[in-house]
Amino acid sequence: MKTALITGGSSGIGLEYSREFASRGYQLALVSNREEELAGAKQSLNKECGVPVHTLCADLAASDGAEKVMAWCDSLGLEVEVLVNNAGMFFMEYLSPANLGKADTMMGLHVCTPTKMCILFGARMKERGRGYILNMSSMTARIPAPGIGVYSASKAYLKSFSKSFSYEMRPFGVKVTTVCPAAIDTGLYPISPALRRTLRSIGIIRSPRWLVRRAVRALFRGRRTISPGITNAIVPALVAILPSRMIDRLGLKWIML
Repeated sequence: MKTALITGGSSGIGLEYSREFASRGYQLALVSNREEELAGAKQSLNKECGVPVHTLCADLAASDGAEKVMAWCDSLGLEVEVLVNNAGMFFMEYLSPANLGKADTMMGLHVCTPTKMCILFGARMKERGRGYILNMSSMTARIPAPGIGVYSASKAYLKSFSKSFSYEMRPFGVKVTTVCPAAIDTGLYPISPALRRTLRSIGIIRSPRWLVRRAVRALFRGRRTISPGITNAIVPALVAILPSRMIDRLGLKWIML
């Protein structure tokens, strides 16, 4: 069977990607650092979709995370046709020595491991003359702002790298797509249920299903980058015209205090 390898595939957007590719006849290889979630996802996906589901509990922020994933796939004899680099984390804080550890983990998870995954699995796809790579960036790649310095910068790196990599791989039959979503309704954002419902009702926050259907369609159509949703058109433009002093003050008011 064709194999889709999805990092962070046991919850949120990653789990929705798992469902989507299972519905398209792919067997799944899911990688996450949450063992219980992986077990639950495997059970539910087996029941819902009836496809083989392989799981690996691993720290994808580790320097050898990508190599461990490839070794695991090789040990199972899996030929990965689709790679989805979805694993990620988020925190909104002013940077300081106290959260340097979280920043370091984020850089490993958003920058180093996805880059290595693209290179390692991309080389196999290149040899076969076919394959698909989907990298999850963010709308914040265009919004350097207080409190999300490492997050937005790491997502900007991933967006830039992915587009460059797509030019390298396209002549060899490998398509690389970067997805830059606005806010999606997952546990990533610590907001109240009432506010979450309100934001979903007016379209500020979208469902994982809404995003994944558009992302996978773009992947198979060979689009290099997509930024779905009206929020993607409005928010970066609004932030760009705000005076820098206002951004300074907003950060101090809503993040520091």
